[in-house]
Amino acid sequence: MEMFNALEAFASLSQETRLKVFKLVIEYGSDGIVPGKIAEELNIPDNTLSFHLSHMAKAGLVTSKKNGRSVTYFANTDLVEDLIGFLQENCCVREKDSKGRKKERKC
Repeated sequence: MEMFNALEAFASLSQETRLKVFKLVIEYGSDGIVPGKIAEELNIPDNTLSFHLSHMAKAGLVTSKKNGRSVTYFANTDLVEDLIGFLQENCCVREKDSKGRKKERKC
């Protein structure tokens, strides 16, 4: 994962409402969730929710699918896995044992 993509995702998730929305969207998995349900469950005004969903879509955190006049949102779980991998990429590579020798990687 490129640093820019990680920064975009983390920047988007660093806002409280977006983090709550993203956590809710993840709960619905491959079924997805419609904006009206998100707004209802989190008590967010429609126009505010629209702004946050747009921000998260730009960061690649959510995708959407139109079904007639309805839109369903899905969490991009592949991106979440990439973010975790990005954070763990160099896990423990500089760790040494009590004798100053490089330790075997545990992560």
